[in-house]
Amino acid sequence: MKKPASAWLLVTSLFLVSCGQNPAVGDWDIEMNTPIGAQAAVLTINADGTGIMSADGLGEAAIDGITFEENALSFNADIDAQGQALSLSFTGTVEGDVLAGEFGSDFGAFGVTGARQR
Repeated sequence: MKKPASAWLLVTSLFLVSCGQNPAVGDWDIEMNTPIGAQAAVLTINADGTGIMSADGLGEAAIDGITFEENALSFNADIDAQGQALSLSFTGTVEGDVLAGEFGSDFGAFGVTGARQR
């Protein structure tokens, strides 16, 4: 009788862990369609609600305020764009391994698309 109870406990634990998993967690190759052209970056979203955005020429910037509800994702990042401080506010969606949305900035909004790294 211990084996079925142990198996039930294991299945229940795995179910609860999977329900709490945020589908946005992971590493994403993104492309930002900025006013100065397309810019590639890597977005890392951690399970603890922290993250980093890194891009050639922009270095690394912490992202904060990460929220994920249903398939809607949002976060903020303050970056140094070649000597100019820029605050970005992302709103978008995650559908499986595809991310889409836009960054709001002082210079207007610009589109973002991305794919989960494998």
